[in-house]
Amino acid sequence: MDTELLLINGNFRTMDPACPRASAVAIRGDRFVAVGDSDKLLEAFSNARVVDLGGETVVPGFIDAHIHFLSYGLSLAEIDLANVSTLESALARVASRAAETPAGQWLTGRGWDQSLWGDGAFPSAAELDAISTEHPIFLRRKCGHAGWANSAALALAGITSAKQDPEGGEIVRDAAGQPTGILLETAMHPLFALVAEPDDEQAAAAVREAQSVVHKMGIVGVHTMEAASALRAFQKLRADGELRLRIVSQIPVSELDDAIHLGLQTGLGDEWLRIGGVKVFSDGALGPRTAWMLAPYENEPDNTGIAVTDAAAMADIVARATAAGLSVVTHAIGDRANRMVLDALEASRKAGVGLHLRHRIEHAQVLDPHDIPRFVDLGVIPSMQPIHATQDMLLSDKHWGSRSRHAYAWRSLQQTGAPLAFGSDAPVETPDVIQGIHAAVTRCRADGTPGGKGWIPEERLTAEEAVWAYTVGAAYAGGMENEQGSITPGKLADLTILSQDIFSVNPMAILETDVTATVVGGAFVYRTID
Repeated sequence: MDTELLLINGNFRTMDPACPRASAVAIRGDRFVAVGDSDKLLEAFSNARVVDLGGETVVPGFIDAHIHFLSYGLSLAEIDLANVSTLESALARVASRAAETPAGQWLTGRGWDQSLWGDGAFPSAAELDAISTEHPIFLRRKCGHAGWANSAALALAGITSAKQDPEGGEIVRDAAGQPTGILLETAMHPLFALVAEPDDEQAAAAVREAQSVVHKMGIVGVHTMEAASALRAFQKLRADGELRLRIVSQIPVSELDDAIHLGLQTGLGDEWLRIGGVKVFSDGALGPRTAWMLAPYENEPDNTGIAVTDAAAMADIVARATAAGLSVVTHAIGDRANRMVLDALEASRKAGVGLHLRHRIEHAQVLDPHDIPRFVDLGVIPSMQPIHATQDMLLSDKHWGSRSRHAYAWRSLQQTGAPLAFGSDAPVETPDVIQGIHAAVTRCRADGTPGGKGWIPEERLTAEEAVWAYTVGAAYAGGMENEQGSITPGKLADLTILSQDIFSVNPMAILETDVTATVVGGAFVYRTID
């Protein structure tokens, strides 16, 4: 008989409308078997091992619905440029790593954000050359849609004044036509090809470390947006009995033909590791002003962004994927990109192909108001990342102007009935779910910026709605709603235990919440409580 565990004297917020509140749960093996009152469950499960929670708040285990998990694990060893407030500070971090790295080896990092540096101008190769010409240097912007390289890296990649811009990308040039060191979108691909990919052992080690980190954040599952190397790492940990996260792994569109040939379909796998959909990029991002827009960026009359995948190619991808039983998971930031993706999915739906599939738009950052109800009408899941709103709000106002009213439009989408699924986009942002919930509820940064009721307060959510998107909504987006997402008898016993009641505290105080324990399949994978 499976071991029984009884958690009592907790403030359980189950996300199950049939029993929204409880003080105790009983777990047998890896599943919930009862939810209810502490005294009654103590009597019913008299032989169970008992853990007294002392009134702590318990929610279903958090699920990050959009993350680059292997990249996050690898980023923990790279040069960290996140939230660096000056160019000089960023350069100092690069110089410090260069001083301890043998000549000829690559220096890589990510997280820089030029909007924090003075006039917000892009940096240049010359500034990195002043640090080292003996190390090729490649640093990705926080959004991942722009890269900053030194001359050594550009030379190795063959990026010169004679090299043409690739389709879906741009080599930023100076007045004389020389590359400045900034590469946008697909223009970064030659650098990606040069930077050594981790071998299978290195990838597994990075995933193992990242798993330990996110357990401390209450995360029990992730939907990851990566290539075959990540899937191999997950499979290795699964085979070795070390996988303690529930993984939904998307397939890059570059591997769509192989997936179709092999007969892979969305949902293949088990409760630990399963295939998601086909990940496609439709456009760029806000920071480098490559998100594809219906109208030009503010004060840039000739710039409407970059279509990484045009309408014809998107329609073809959707048609081939859905015919093969694969859902489509599409990155779309700008209002034009979102409309194009919705149009392609609508055409597929009208053709009657793959109607059972749950398609997703990742980010959906700025929408034309006429497109907001189309998500629920077409059964498209808006998979969004709350912390993007508070980190990018100043850029949004600067580059999108009045269109920002419908940026990060959680409340507007939620009111139509669209099932929000929340994630982090790590390593673009932190995977800390508490910070994400705070952003969703307050539309403010940790320091209170922009003050008052937050940025575009009409789009705020309640704490319960935000937690729903990190649990029930994320589970639904992964096709796992019958297995996870709520504290319900029969479902997998995945829990996050919190130091305070985030549903009743002042919203700004949500950030003061600690994760005290994380339970996956009835086992404590992280624990600070007795």
